[in-house]
Parts: sequence; C-alpha cells; structure tokens
Amino acid sequence: MGKYSRRGTISKIMSSVHLYTISTLPPVEFPKALLEIPQPPGKLFVVGELPDPSEYYYLSVVGSRKYTSYGRETCERIIQGLAGYPICIVSGLALGIDGIAHRAALDAGLRTVAVPGSGLAPSVIYPRAHLGLAKEIVENGGALLSEYESDFHATPWSFPQRNRIMAGLSQGVLIIEAEEKSGTLITARMALDYNRNVFTVPGPIFSATSKGTNNLLRQGATPITCAKDLLEEIGFVEQSFRESADSGLGPSLDLTLFSPEEQALLILLDEPREREELLASLDTPPAQTLSLLTILEIKGIIQERLGKIERVK
Repeated sequence: MGKYSRRGTISKIMSSVHLYTISTLPPVEFPKALLEIPQPPGKLFVVGELPDPSEYYYLSVVGSRKYTSYGRETCERIIQGLAGYPICIVSGLALGIDGIAHRAALDAGLRTVAVPGSGLAPSVIYPRAHLGLAKEIVENGGALLSEYESDFHATPWSFPQRNRIMAGLSQGVLIIEAEEKSGTLITARMALDYNRNVFTVPGPIFSATSKGTNNLLRQGATPITCAKDLLEEIGFVEQSFRESADSGLGPSLDLTLFSPEEQALLILLDEPREREELLASLDTPPAQTLSLLTILEIKGIIQERLGKIERVK
C-alpha cells in the first residue's frame, strides 16, 4: 500500500447490504494541501485509499442538483476526455452533477474521492440513493472521506462545511452548472480563497442554472469548453504532445496506460488509415470507436490529416 493506505483506528461497520472498513486518518497522513487551509479538519475518516496527491492531480467537479441535459452531457464528456491521465475526480456524492461526476469518473477508469455531508457508516451515507455508488467508488480504487463521526447524519450546515475540504483537497475546481445563489458557489469562493485554480463551463445566458457559472467567468474564472481546454490548463496536453513527438508509439510510450480498445486502435495506426477503414477493422461498435478516436485526439496521441488518421509524430 502507498503512503495514504488505510491505517489508524479501525472500526468495522456492518449493514444489511455490505461490509466495509472505516479508518481514522492520523493528522500526519492528511494530504498536505488540506493542512494549508485556514480551518483544517481536526479529524478525517476514510473508507478505501486516497490516491497519492504527489502522483495525481486532484480536481473537484461540482454543480447544481437541478442539472440540465446540457450540464449532464458537458460533465460526462469532459471527464471522459480525461481518461488515461493521472487525475482524481473529487466531488460531494450529492444528487445532480456530483453523482454524475463520480459515475463519469468510474466509467472513464479514473480514481474518484467522495466527500459526503454525513458520516461514512452505510446507515447514514447521504443521499441514500448513492450508497451503491459509494461502494463502487471504493471498489474501484477510490475513497470516501469525511471529518464527521461515522454515525453522523447530514444536516443543512454540514454541506457548506464539507465544501472547504473538497476545495482544500483539490488543486483545481471545475464548476459545471450553478444557479445565482447556489451552494456550489461556496466551493468556488473557498477555492479562490485557498489560491486554487477555478474553472467553469460557460452556459446559455437564458438558463437559470448557468447564471452562477457565467458570473464566475466575469470574475475571472477560466472558461472550459472541452477536456482539451482543461488538460491544457493543468499542463497535461503539452506533455502528451512532446512525448508523442519524441517517441511516436515506441518503447517509451507505455501501452498499458491505454484501455484495450485504445490499444487496438493505436496498433492499427502503425500507418495512416481512413476513418472508414478503422471502423471496419475493429470489433467495437462504430459509435464507440468514434468516441475512442475523439478521446485519443484530445490527448494529442492521434490527429486527422489529409483525410486520414495518424499518430502524432
């Protein structure tokens, strides 16, 4: 186990649906970023293992509970485009954009950390509808994190308080949708206070759920319209282009960093090929292949030139 393995005081919490272990994280094992905020938590309880912050970029993704189809699709597409990068998605396990962000991270093979406004015992996890999602997060290498005692029930004040942990834990915060007076904006303000990067998705000017995000843009938040925007801001795209230019798909590019479907595509692209040829050569459904091509292009691994798709060299 890594530096942030489960240690400290351990209690086993049983419910009728599953068993998991809640650990008390000693202060010496708190992520350093959390110790930098004005009011760091006195205690932290964890289920699962926190990805090592020295190896992962922690990105909080938050937004409205009353999300629109635009907000959902935007959240899913951006997180899907982060697949393969050492990025950990942090969110609050709430209904709406929070839950969508966790689910999208799992689907993309990314680590994700949930910070609920309750304790971590299965009997009090809030919202109850996301108890299964919480279990999936842990089973897929992520973690649940809370400063509240294991049997603490969520209250109206516990959500704004936990937002400081999400903002403090993360290097950047991405706001998907937020109304003009949304609790989501509390996280954004805290992130600004903690000198974290604040990113936001522009929204339709007539949409109530975009008033808060559009106001953030006026205040200087960085606009994000796709995964590539975000990757460029946090410094990953430039690195991807440089490594690809240096080595193509040679020994220095580790194929194990890609999904099996992506590997099949990259092997086929030992020479430039037309899109139709790729679609016909693979067993994956055409829609999935097109999605994979988009992801690889966003990562800077492939490009389309003169009617053919090729690796970036």
